Amino acid sequence: MIRIGVDVGGTNTDAVVMQSEKFLGGAKSPTTKDILSGVENAITAALNQAKTESKDVEALIVGTTHFVNAIVQRKKLAKTGLIRICLPSGGSILPFADWPKELVDSMNGKFQLVKGGFEMDGSEISKLDEKEIIIALNELIKAGCDQIAISSVFATVRGDMEQEAFDIIKKNSPNIQVSLSKNIGGMGLLERENATLINATLKPLAKEVVESFDELRNKMNFKCSMFFTRNDGTLIQSSEVIDSPVLTFACGPTNSMRGAAFLSKEKNALVVDVGGTTTDVGEVKDGFPRQAGTYVTVADVRTNFSMPDVISFGLGGGSIIDTEKITVGPQSVGHELTDKAKVFGGDVLTASDVAVSYGRCKIGTKEAPEIKNKKNIINLMDQMVEDKVARARTSSEKIPVIAVGGGSVMLDNEIDGLNVIKPPHNDLANAVGAAIAQVSGQVSKVILIDDKIDRESAIKQVTDEATNLAIKRNANPDTINLLAVSDMPLSYLPGKNLLINVTVVGDLKMENK
Repeated sequence: MIRIGVDVGGTNTDAVVMQSEKFLGGAKSPTTKDILSGVENAITAALNQAKTESKDVEALIVGTTHFVNAIVQRKKLAKTGLIRICLPSGGSILPFADWPKELVDSMNGKFQLVKGGFEMDGSEISKLDEKEIIIALNELIKAGCDQIAISSVFATVRGDMEQEAFDIIKKNSPNIQVSLSKNIGGMGLLERENATLINATLKPLAKEVVESFDELRNKMNFKCSMFFTRNDGTLIQSSEVIDSPVLTFACGPTNSMRGAAFLSKEKNALVVDVGGTTTDVGEVKDGFPRQAGTYVTVADVRTNFSMPDVISFGLGGGSIIDTEKITVGPQSVGHELTDKAKVFGGDVLTASDVAVSYGRCKIGTKEAPEIKNKKNIINLMDQMVEDKVARARTSSEKIPVIAVGGGSVMLDNEIDGLNVIKPPHNDLANAVGAAIAQVSGQVSKVILIDDKIDRESAIKQVTDEATNLAIKRNANPDTINLLAVSDMPLSYLPGKNLLINVTVVGDLKMENK
């Protein structure tokens, strides 16, 4: 299968052409304001290098920062309202309580609290009232909301009421978009609710982005299907992106980590991805990024959807250097590196200039400049990376560090006592990660262990559900492997309840259209 992987970054857009595990060609192109022209340029250059035509491509897989950027920048957010199913006991902390005011204002955040929800053991707090749901809905519509998020107390134990509320809303207002918390986040009402609100406010943008990429696909005469990459290093269908855009958050670092593991053939390693403006550091286990723990913060909002455990900081090839104060970044020339850096004939001293002057790499069109305090600056750059690698390590095991990204040429050959690997095509690792993405199935479920079902049977039940989900998403059944499984006793519930999480992955199975 010939695939094209694309990763849209803040500085560059990368594209690669892969045939199974063989690298056929790749290219970088500056990320453009309209995004799509930069994507077209990168794909065209990659196809030319690979000597491949668009008609031969069987899958186009895109990683994009559109959605997380929209939240961070407070742009193109839909007017969103929340219905929390919780009364009489779940209203002590109101929705949006810990949100930045400007973000709430940008999405016109409104909410309604209604009766219902569940206790820890799955018993009802109170019955759902259809009339109350309709009144709440009408109030939110009157306030200008065209997106509705629904959260319910302990929806992860029982999602019945969220689904019932969804059906009521669709019956009364079939055109309004609805997001359910049980499909977005994990345990923890506020974090799950926040994730659902973010998802809801991004839905119109998601539709616009997917349709734009689809237009580009047709313009470039691709006859294949198009996919996007998820937070966990797997792919997602376009229709799922429109419904759940938050699943694509942090796909950039994720793609890089997957690509790093693939290119280096190291399944367990630390990954340092150096771009034009920032560096991301994370860990891969069994070839996939280690996921963050209980919660993650997105645009200063606490959420609990799945995200890779990545440390980001302001060091990149375009980081601006102050030789007097001996500082590196966080300001950067970004995608203007080849115009403004001194080794390219510009007048701005960057981290790339320091690396060239120090003999770490050979890039640019001009001689390396003389740099005051060069030794101190390179030491500072090395220390910045070493500190973050030390933070990302979860054990004292001597695992390698895989250096990827266009700025990785600046790195030393050893970091924090660990050997640094710079595999072939490492500057395109993010696009490679997109191209090799597999299909996943994830299921999280609370199961009561009793005379009817034991622990092993419960885990098998959830694994089967995850497998069926992956197959539904076009995974080849013969290639599905168990990626991760965990079970956690819920001591606060009566009886012996287990929260079981299972993730499976498999290769994409599809035909040209």
